[in-house]
Amino acid sequence: MSLADPKPPLRLLIAAPRGFCAGVDRAIHIVELAIKKHGAPVYVRHEIVHNRYVVDTLRDKGAVFVEDLDDVPNGAPVVFSAHGVPKSVPAAAEARGLAYLDATCPLVSKVHRQAERLVESGRHIIFVGHRGHPEVIGTFGQVPDGEMTLVETVKDVATLDPPKPESLGFLTQTTLSVDDTKEIVAALKIRFPSIEGPRGEDICYATSNRQQSVKAVVPQCDKMIVIGSPNSSNSQRLAEVARRSGVPAELVERADKVDFEWLKGVRTLGITAGASAPEILVRELVEHLATRFDVTEQQVETTVETMSFKLPRGLAA
Repeated sequence: MSLADPKPPLRLLIAAPRGFCAGVDRAIHIVELAIKKHGAPVYVRHEIVHNRYVVDTLRDKGAVFVEDLDDVPNGAPVVFSAHGVPKSVPAAAEARGLAYLDATCPLVSKVHRQAERLVESGRHIIFVGHRGHPEVIGTFGQVPDGEMTLVETVKDVATLDPPKPESLGFLTQTTLSVDDTKEIVAALKIRFPSIEGPRGEDICYATSNRQQSVKAVVPQCDKMIVIGSPNSSNSQRLAEVARRSGVPAELVERADKVDFEWLKGVRTLGITAGASAPEILVRELVEHLATRFDVTEQQVETTVETMSFKLPRGLAA
């Protein structure tokens, strides 16, 4: 396209809700307030949320990200990430006399308490989640070894050989595909009719809402872009939702990662952002697309979110 050629039209359908959820917003705010209170550096065990832009911004403000408490100097404040940690982590921090703040999302903490109650009632837990994800590691670390078994797919359910088949409970990671999880839970209930589940859904409101908003957008789209990091479970699930509806979708971290060749022939493009991606990255993407296309924007809103979570004691204003 020469400079004299008109830009091709591109209609943008921007899903809402999108981007930051209440748990992510709270976790970031905890780090910022800790830096303000204690001064830099403030150490953060694991990425506070799975988004490179957020992590880099907090690093510039004085956060130091580490994967192990051994990397935190004696006397330094440390924040635990929004994904949650095993009980052994705060115990180790206390043993070293470290001042710590727990930024675990309250909805993840709710799953932790459910796990404790199920084990106390004598039930073995079947946990639906993705192996190796920090939230899964943190939840397994709430109960004694051997009290929880991980399943990732419906096929896993068929080969389960739990130690207490007549006394089971199930819980799920909060950032899973709503549709996948329903299938797995249905399979569990068929195979183990007495299995006990949570009173409410473990998949968090924000994950469900963002997946629903994608479902509302994709019937009108040629392709879809999800803004989020590759290690963000909820962002990955959003791209999967679009693809399952027959719409090609790409997960990108920043606008400069967009492949304009991939957008050739696209007239209507859906856009959303994972729960750990800030709105500034959405605007950056729209501006970047406007350098090549004559863009028009339309927001497709499926629900309004009003959830907020309290800050830990000592940080609340």
